Amino acid sequence: MKVEFFRHQLGEINLRRFEKVMNSIFLTTGEEVGLFEDKFASYLDQNHAVGLTSATAALHLSLLALGVGHGDEVITTPLTFVATSLAIMHVGAQPVMVDVEPETGNIDVSRIGAVITPRTKAIIPVHLYGQMIDMIKLSELARKSGLLIVEDAAHCLEGSRDGIRVGELADAACFSFYATKSITCGEGGAVTTNDSELASKLRKLRLHGMSTDAADRYTKLYRHYDVDVEGWKYNMSNLQAALLMDQIDMIEQWRQRREQISLYYRAAFSSVDGLEMLQLLGGVTQSHLMFTILVNHEKRDIILWALQDEGVGVAVNYRPLHLYTLFREKLGSREGDFPMAEMIGSRTISLPLYPGLQDTEIDFVVDKVKKVVKRIG
Repeated sequence: MKVEFFRHQLGEINLRRFEKVMNSIFLTTGEEVGLFEDKFASYLDQNHAVGLTSATAALHLSLLALGVGHGDEVITTPLTFVATSLAIMHVGAQPVMVDVEPETGNIDVSRIGAVITPRTKAIIPVHLYGQMIDMIKLSELARKSGLLIVEDAAHCLEGSRDGIRVGELADAACFSFYATKSITCGEGGAVTTNDSELASKLRKLRLHGMSTDAADRYTKLYRHYDVDVEGWKYNMSNLQAALLMDQIDMIEQWRQRREQISLYYRAAFSSVDGLEMLQLLGGVTQSHLMFTILVNHEKRDIILWALQDEGVGVAVNYRPLHLYTLFREKLGSREGDFPMAEMIGSRTISLPLYPGLQDTEIDFVVDKVKKVVKRIG
């Protein structure tokens, strides 16, 4: 048996909608994207959603539209995918990293105040593995300091904490529809916001800064467009939106299945010597996008490779950003700067977790993990 790290849940209903769009005249940004944006915004109880090509694009354009640029600093976490800090650098700003909580891997909000300077413009919190940070505490700090909040919610579409949903206390929230996310079109992303002016800016910036899109020009009376701002090519297509549309109806059902698997893993691994897990907090609705274990840092890669040899798909989410060559050279970061992030990053292994996992596959993963950790760890 081999259990893949991830398998998507796309099926016949998604194919039918995709084929309908494929057989239409208009494949790029048009009516289907608008329908998806309305449905996605409604799901998150936000006024606006803007469909894009990736969560990286979402972060980048959100910062641009909010006026973050050269000379500014943006506070974020070192324990995230590289795109979080790259988006900051794309607008000419500098990432300022803050260490994480050892219990959750999320940015330690209590440490943020110490790194705020007159150049600080925004904070990008990341809800790691699908568990929200304390957005109430963060938003109070941001308001007091006059800072913007752009949530990196790539892991946390379904999340809430203390009654607060993703995006509720932020200027913008950014989502990913990458292959391994809660809903997927292979590659894709979106921004949600309650700010109508911001949404309008995002729609212009996603398409070269043009004043009208192709759908407006070719499905209505032709209008010449103007370009009055430097934009990007980040617009979602109707084909991507078609794949995403019906998945919105499955979000909670799929989340519950991932939660069921996650809790099963936790119970199965609770007494395994040499294996630890991050904490699940009370008052939090977890998306359970990923399930990670922590093992001996000196043997992590050996355990990782052994699990692959045993037929278990695995990944590492994540190595701390400040240890990559780019950030060492650009920011002058070095080992020891963020010990909590380094501790988690050197020990973590992500296991298969997706709604389509069968019970026999889950038991297979559990048996192999116990076997390998006992033998090596």
